[in-house]
Amino acid sequence: MADISINVNGMKFPNPFVIGSGPPGTNYKTMARAFKCGWGGVVAKTVALDDCEVINVAPRYGKWRLPKGGELRGNANVVGFQNIELISDRGLTDWIPDFQRTKDDFPDQMLIASLMESYDKDRWQELTQRCDEAGVDGFELNFSCPHGHPEKNMGAAMGQNPPMVREVVSWVRAVTDKPVWAKMTPNVTDIRLQARAAIAGGAHGVAAINTILAVIGVDLDTLRPMPTVEGYSTPGGYSYSAVKPIALRMVAEMMLDNPELTVSGIGGVVTAEDAIEFLLLGSQTVQVCTGVMLNGHKMVNGLIEGLHAFMDRHGFETLDQMIGKSLPYFTTHHDLVDRQIAAKAAKAGLRNRDLEWDENIAQQTDELTTN
Repeated sequence: MADISINVNGMKFPNPFVIGSGPPGTNYKTMARAFKCGWGGVVAKTVALDDCEVINVAPRYGKWRLPKGGELRGNANVVGFQNIELISDRGLTDWIPDFQRTKDDFPDQMLIASLMESYDKDRWQELTQRCDEAGVDGFELNFSCPHGHPEKNMGAAMGQNPPMVREVVSWVRAVTDKPVWAKMTPNVTDIRLQARAAIAGGAHGVAAINTILAVIGVDLDTLRPMPTVEGYSTPGGYSYSAVKPIALRMVAEMMLDNPELTVSGIGGVVTAEDAIEFLLLGSQTVQVCTGVMLNGHKMVNGLIEGLHAFMDRHGFETLDQMIGKSLPYFTTHHDLVDRQIAAKAAKAGLRNRDLEWDENIAQQTDELTTN
């Protein structure tokens, strides 16, 4: 059986499957459940300092389904999911003992703290140091939440500004020796610019992508956008299966731009096949958040089994042998045209050669018959 463990930036994951920051890792209980189910790592729900006001509303989730007709309930035919949920509404003081207890109980699985703060050096550094002292294995800097606190340059408002990304990463790196990943927003024209800025600031790698800013739909009875809160709504983060093609494209773009980049791939992972695609495009780990919300923590069993089967089928003994295996097959459209012209010419040449061969055989046969 193939070895699916992997060492990423000094963090030793028993498998590449990681809980993405959000409700599936919102406290000790959910993180412990994830580790007991077999996840290789957990990125905890994003935390800020205690005085960062976080007030959620309800409803804050919305689902987009394939139109199949009839009334559908639960998660049947869900392909897209939107949320307007903010970062953790539990303060850092509440999170510190959860981090400590989780590492005490699960020392061999990776716990990563997700951090988000306003554009203030002291706040970022205090947040980092206190989480570091609690024993987390690494950090993910949330430069990508598409909603909430934009007035403080938090989340995507910060992540859309490459110089700011670079500076904040440097602040964090100055106070910790542990691995630091920058979580990239897809709500930009060119994600490579943000990734370059993060690496320039000292990040060990990036996580991508976070959710895509979207409107899940409009209620055709009330004419109100959804999810509707007291008759009103706001655009939120879009995730689940529908975003996977966009996430794969952005991961590939960053890897082709910097083949040495460490990427934790995120976006629309539901099956082992989904996760494998991210690995083949260069991701060293694969995060799942919405998939766990809709399918449960035990979905990791299918991811692990599917990965083992794929690696055995292709003869891969370690993850390193398969990671990025599909990247060399990307090229430009112009090159595709040239390749197709060459292939058609070669095929035509073979056909002409075969015709000449047939004609020579026929001629030789006629000569033998005549003689």
